[in-house]
Amino acid sequence: MKQTIDDYLQAKIGAEKDFQPDWEAHRYLIRGKMFAMHATDKNGKEILTLKLLPEHGEELRELHKDKIIAGYYMNKTHWNSIYLTENLPDELIKKMIDESYRLILGGFSKKVQREIMEGEV
Repeated sequence: MKQTIDDYLQAKIGAEKDFQPDWEAHRYLIRGKMFAMHATDKNGKEILTLKLLPEHGEELRELHKDKIIAGYYMNKTHWNSIYLTENLPDELIKKMIDESYRLILGGFSKKVQREIMEGEV
């Protein structure tokens, strides 16, 4: 999945990608609100940070200890970081990306959600 994570993230409707030099991270945003961050941790390990419902994130961290951790340099309740060098199923990573995208999209008004889904600027 590593080769296609960027493609999968950028294929989300309304997704924009930028590089945050201070964090040395690629961010994936919807109208300026981040739904994913692709970076490395202090040891140089590749991580993908995503927003999840708190109870779902906690459950995944329990099931996949040391592969999914509380958000690296993020709010530990809502954000989770996946170590991409670990062997997690591609489908799990995609579902987590989808959930993060839905949560951020759902934070916009219905009008803005419609504009995003219809590709309006």
